[in-house]
Amino acid sequence: QVQLVESGGGLVQAGGSLRLSCAASGSIFRVDAMGWYRQAPGKQRELVARISRSGSTNYADVVKGRFTISRDNAKNTVVLQMNSLKPEDTAVYYCNADVFNDYVNLRDYWGQGTQVTVSS
Repeated sequence: QVQLVESGGGLVQAGGSLRLSCAASGSIFRVDAMGWYRQAPGKQRELVARISRSGSTNYADVVKGRFTISRDNAKNTVVLQMNSLKPEDTAVYYCNADVFNDYVNLRDYWGQGTQVTVSS
């Protein structure tokens, strides 16, 4: 089985920064795309940022220029650096990863989520 463990969430004032980290472990042959999603109360889950194994990135328009996603393939980790945080960034942030646990079997995994709260 594969586990995704997130860390770095917390409470921060508007304009501040947080760094979220996620590490994949378990029965892993290869980790492909990884990403961060978020869900605020009363809203659907939305993409924040995603990164391919080769390093290509996609960002939600509302976070472009403020957030940066990166990864370390050797350690199976992904990081989301969040700067210039706004109250509307408040949400539970979830790590996601597409993982091959052998040569041919691809599965989609999710972390438990970490709370990010931005005060005004």
